[in-house]
Order: sequence, then C-alpha cells, then structure tokens
Amino acid sequence: MDAGASGDMENRTSESEAPRVAVIGAGACDARTEAVAEELGRLLATAGYAVVCGGLGGVMRAACRGAYKAGGLTIGILPGLDRAAANEYVRVPVVTGLGNLRNGLVVANGDVVVAVEGRAGTLSEIGLALKAGLPVLALGKWSALDGVRAVDSPRAALEAVLELLPPPGRAAAAGIRRELELKK
Repeated sequence: MDAGASGDMENRTSESEAPRVAVIGAGACDARTEAVAEELGRLLATAGYAVVCGGLGGVMRAACRGAYKAGGLTIGILPGLDRAAANEYVRVPVVTGLGNLRNGLVVANGDVVVAVEGRAGTLSEIGLALKAGLPVLALGKWSALDGVRAVDSPRAALEAVLELLPPPGRAAAAGIRRELELKK
C-alpha cells in the first residue's frame, strides 16, 4: 500500500470515529433558518464533529453545506432506497426504505441532537432522542419543551455541544475555542 492510500485509510478511520451531532429540522425553511443551520454545520465540522441528518433539503441541506464546505463528514439517513436522493453535500448517504420512520435512525446516529426550528417530523425526532436519553438542544421553536436545552445561536449550540461531547482532538478544540473568542 502506498503512503497516499495509507493516509486515506487513516482519514477514513478518524472520520468514522468522530463524535456525531444530529442536526434536525424541516425539509423546507426560510432563508434565516437556512443561514442558522449552515453556520451550525460549519462550526460543528470545524470543531471535528461529524454531522448526521435526514439527508434531504431545508435545514438538512444547509447544515450539510456548512459542514461540507468546512471539510467535515456529513452523513444523510435517507427515507427511501435511492442514494441519489441525498442532497449534494452528503458525503455518506445511508438508504433505509423506512420513510419517516427513519427519524429514529437519524437521532440514534448522533451523540447529541440539535434541533433548528422544524415541524412535526422534527418534534418526533426530539421525542425519540429524549426517550433514548440523548441530550437535545434547540434553536427556536422547540426550545421550551421539557428536557430540551435552549440555545440562541449556532455559536451557543456549539458551546453546549463542546460541554456535552468532547471534541475529537485538542487541536480542534483549541482552534474552535480561539474562533469563538475572536467573535465575542
């Protein structure tokens, strides 16, 4: 095996071991919500977290776009059987054929769940996450629910994730904390 192939394998291994944050929200959203989700995805990826989502549009696409552009791992748990249905920023599409029942798999593949607005599907994911004992953070609509920790910005969400789930490496943690300090 050449050095490049060995390095690729090491990168795949480190990515697969990255702590995962499930970002949940509606498949269609307004521009403000989209910007919030994209910034959240970017911050999470910069800190070394993999982003898991439902793999389609709206909040899911925006969070993936932010993470993808920051060089992060994006995983889309799809409702159907067609990998091509994933948005263009999903690096690892996972087909299920389960329709909305895939919501349980989305949250089960996260170590922490962050809700960005959303509708009934998002509410179902929040309920499933809470039943599974996962920490749930919410930006906006669902932040007043029992068991859900309210955060008011992507940065506040990242700070909460950093408290709940240690980042994969000291360099990532130091880099993101430095970035957060610069933006204060």
